[in-house]
Amino acid sequence: MQSRSWWAFMACFLATRLFASDPGADMADAATRFLAALSDEQRAKTAFAWTNDERLNWQFVPVDRKGIQLRELSVAQQHLAQGLLGTALSHRGHLKATTIMSLEQVLQDMEGPKRRFPRDPGIYHVSIFGSPGPHGAWGWRFEGHHLSINLTLSEGKVVSGTPNFMGTNPAEVRVGSRQGLRALGAEEDLGRELLAALPAALQAKAIIDPKAPDDILTSNARKAQLGDPRGITLGDMPEEARSKALHLLREYVGRLRDDVAAAEMAKIEKAGISSIRFAWAGSVAKGQRHYYRLVGPTFLLEYDNTQNDANHVHAVWRNPDNDFGLDVLADHLRAAHGK
Repeated sequence: MQSRSWWAFMACFLATRLFASDPGADMADAATRFLAALSDEQRAKTAFAWTNDERLNWQFVPVDRKGIQLRELSVAQQHLAQGLLGTALSHRGHLKATTIMSLEQVLQDMEGPKRRFPRDPGIYHVSIFGSPGPHGAWGWRFEGHHLSINLTLSEGKVVSGTPNFMGTNPAEVRVGSRQGLRALGAEEDLGRELLAALPAALQAKAIIDPKAPDDILTSNARKAQLGDPRGITLGDMPEEARSKALHLLREYVGRLRDDVAAAEMAKIEKAGISSIRFAWAGSVAKGQRHYYRLVGPTFLLEYDNTQNDANHVHAVWRNPDNDFGLDVLADHLRAAHGK
């Protein structure tokens, strides 16, 4: 995975991605090529029926998963798996994802032989649901510790790019040759900049609890339900803070490739920027436990840094009404089939 040929492939792949124009076609083509390169035994681990309940069974912790592991693949097959991942993510998003995967080696070195879980950049799984192509519904997932990328397509169009989870442990590498690395540093820094841009009175309203929760509140629930979002709205913020809130939002949405992210931002703007709410919990001091979220009519974004002495980040972007494309696909069934 770390070989010179792999990095040469990625450089070439990312360069060609600049000319991509149809995300649905790109994903179907990459998924088809990947499946075709597998043996029958490998394909049996990778391919699931569209109706299989496993499609909704997403995780971000180190547990046993279904799907084919990268370490079960040849180098050529790994390239094709990374190619599929690249059809969903922007350059920045792909860099975050591959850096998160590489931190498994850092964890292995930190934890030593007595570690509770296996740490291996090869323990990331690819699963494909349904038949990739321009007709009907299908989807795919790339997932492992601290990474869950879920895409759902219908009639050749991307109808959902959520749940989209990224995490990092350590949040900042503090020893060794990679000291100073922060895979999700922007997520923390932009959140802090937003809070700092609020006048004192608004900042007091935005901080909903002096104690941060132990994890993101929605966890890996199949349907994200938060209840009262609390906090303050972007409509109540001064212009500088509102601009920083939108910058933070785009950092999450921008994990996905530009055309998919642009469509998502258009939906967010259509639903109303002013009604988006921002809330913070925990300490405002760096190095201390903290949590924040942005919640709008079409999305929910959560971030926490509380575990391992506040050096362990979880950051998720979700659509409570349309994770896994459930809402769009339900509308399609009602319109086309009366179901």
